Amino acid sequence: MLKSISILFLAIVMAACGTAPEKKVMIILTDGVPADVLESVDTPILDQIAAQGGYTRAYQGGGKDEYTQTPTISAPGYMNMITGVWGNKHNVWGNSVRNPNYNYWNIFRTVKTANPEMTTAIFSTWEDNRTKLVGEGKPEAGNFKFDYSFDGFELDTVAFPHTDDRTFMFDIDEKVTKGTADYVLSNAPNLSWVYLEFTDDMGHMYGDSPQMIEAVKGMDNQVGRIWAAIQQREKEFNEDWMIIITTDHGRGEETGKGHGGQSERERITWIVTNQNDLNDRFENNPPVVDVAASALRFLDIEVPTQIKEEMDGIPFIGDISIMNAKTRTEGNELTLTWDVADKSGSVEIYQSTTNNFAKGGKDEYSLLGKAEVKDGQFKTAITFPTGTTKLLLKAPHNWLNVWVIVE
Repeated sequence: MLKSISILFLAIVMAACGTAPEKKVMIILTDGVPADVLESVDTPILDQIAAQGGYTRAYQGGGKDEYTQTPTISAPGYMNMITGVWGNKHNVWGNSVRNPNYNYWNIFRTVKTANPEMTTAIFSTWEDNRTKLVGEGKPEAGNFKFDYSFDGFELDTVAFPHTDDRTFMFDIDEKVTKGTADYVLSNAPNLSWVYLEFTDDMGHMYGDSPQMIEAVKGMDNQVGRIWAAIQQREKEFNEDWMIIITTDHGRGEETGKGHGGQSERERITWIVTNQNDLNDRFENNPPVVDVAASALRFLDIEVPTQIKEEMDGIPFIGDISIMNAKTRTEGNELTLTWDVADKSGSVEIYQSTTNNFAKGGKDEYSLLGKAEVKDGQFKTAITFPTGTTKLLLKAPHNWLNVWVIVE
């Protein structure tokens, strides 16, 4: 009790002295909730959070029929979110998580590398998120360790008997969210990931159904206890929180039971956040890979150059210059286009004909040319070699990358 009083007193003194609030990010991924279902269900907590910031439809699956196309399956969807890159880079194609490419860092590793004083935590109904996707403790994943983990309950068949109706998973989600709220109140890590599964179980069992609707309502209530803890921390301590809630895939068009393909309903997802410094990217169907970039920007993390060069996502908060880069080649002419968010300044276009980064090496980039941001395009005569040429666009407020692949 005395310790709690002293911490609260310190927080009040810091606030009175005008000390900048300490920034915290909470990312919640609730599995397999399609946007159309979410929008049809009464979700007062998500609505409250969105009222402070915003709600938008988003997408998973990478570029349809493009080199970034990624299955709309759970583990690839989680990896898209925590690394900020698509499957062609992180190499996770299914829930077995065979041979992930840890050269593409997850946000937890990036944060710890940039600022070892920042704390990280994971609260999950699926232990593989920590052990396989993040690769905790593995040398090839940088020997990263969470400061706190609260997971593995799906392996406890005594406390949570595995009944055919899968309701035990709701009980696990309850435990996970209660544990999250308790830990936020007591320790408030700088970067946390919460994963909840029950909604996807109900989707697989019943598809578009009353059971799925009730699962979404239950998820909203579970998010509510975490949101309440965050609000309490902001009220009593000098902290500034960003919360992001999203999903890993939609559901099949016909019944809502399946997913994994590239149909519109499987690809369409959503993002809810309390942040109100939202930019054009947020308003225009952002991909899930933007979550990592947005969290890193909010935390004021200086991303290592080689990691930044590879990130497919860009922040949906704050200033951005360009988005949605596309290439077109005709003969020996390259046309590179982008959507303009802020017309000021110029874009420098660099190229690298190697992809050494994927194997832990380094790629050397050379300047290909420059263009004005406001022009929305760059043209040049060039003959690309067989294989992959990586193009890197450096604009005043953000970078983009795009590949040209010659068979």
